Amino acid sequence: AVFFMAFTLVLVSFSCTAPIAGSIILLSVQGEVIKPLVGMIAYSLAFAIPFTFFALFPTAMKSLPKSGGWLNTVKVFLGFLELALAFKFLSTADLAHHWGILNRDVFLAIWIAIFGALSLYLFGFIQLPHDSKIERLSVPRTLLAILTTAFTIYMLPGLWGANLKLLSGIIPPETTQDFSIDTQIEKIKNTQDDFPKSVKYGDFLHLPYGLKGFFDYKEGMAYAKKVNKPVFLDFTGHGCANCRKMEEYVWVKPEILSMLQNDYVIISLYTDDKTELPESEWIVSKVDGKVKKTMGKINLHFEAERFNNIAQPYYCLLDTDGNLLVSPPKGYEPDVKEFERYLKAGLMAFKAKK
Repeated sequence: AVFFMAFTLVLVSFSCTAPIAGSIILLSVQGEVIKPLVGMIAYSLAFAIPFTFFALFPTAMKSLPKSGGWLNTVKVFLGFLELALAFKFLSTADLAHHWGILNRDVFLAIWIAIFGALSLYLFGFIQLPHDSKIERLSVPRTLLAILTTAFTIYMLPGLWGANLKLLSGIIPPETTQDFSIDTQIEKIKNTQDDFPKSVKYGDFLHLPYGLKGFFDYKEGMAYAKKVNKPVFLDFTGHGCANCRKMEEYVWVKPEILSMLQNDYVIISLYTDDKTELPESEWIVSKVDGKVKKTMGKINLHFEAERFNNIAQPYYCLLDTDGNLLVSPPKGYEPDVKEFERYLKAGLMAFKAKK
């Protein structure tokens, strides 16, 4: 029973398995031994330890509180959370398929309604049929109700375009916002006068903060060669939480934004986009022999084949011939100064090649 509980938990609850376990498997295929072994042990222990503990010490489970009215409250609370998370995963699919159903405004309105109703439930204003009668609110329930209310209020300014950094990577990006207040970041103007008026896939893919860039590798490299600038190659994804965190915590900094805007040609390749490309652009994978038809699968195959990596975010600095300027490339790097040093190192390497 414990085994199947653990198996279900891993299978259903963790959507980021492929980038982590997939990268480890890729290392093992390339002949690495120690890193894949340590990585898989650490990855599996995170899931196995709680279940192993209860299996070895069954009396610990007996010491847990008896079921009762409190447990129904827990079920209702988790039900509200499950409903909110259902819209989060629907939003990820919406972004990948470009349905346009759950933009940022609509998503936030739904979440505000869900967590607002949860607040009323925790305060006792809403009661469900199987709930025990509330004579007085316990301290934990009151604190949780206050926290939920504060979270609901926190989301309200987002309806008018406020940057909700605590939810970066969870809610849809600001580029999907229908109504947005003017911010200093949005007023940044592109200095590349010869930048194309339209780029491939630019009708449904956008960079944050008014940055200009490309979403097709060949098109972006051709422009970089034309203007003789290094390339900032960004492997990203619609459902990549760390990608949005990098954009909202690191890219947004003036020193980073200035270099991305003026010194680099940005190429963002989405590895989970479901747009099916014309048959002339399909490829056959050398790894599994399957035909890759969608933009996401082709970009992911390119990342794996060219850079031996399948995780996102993944940032590569290239010269106009597609060669790495700085090795190794950067993954998730929340340290602004370190990321700034990385970009400056790329610029120095590019100038040295001239």
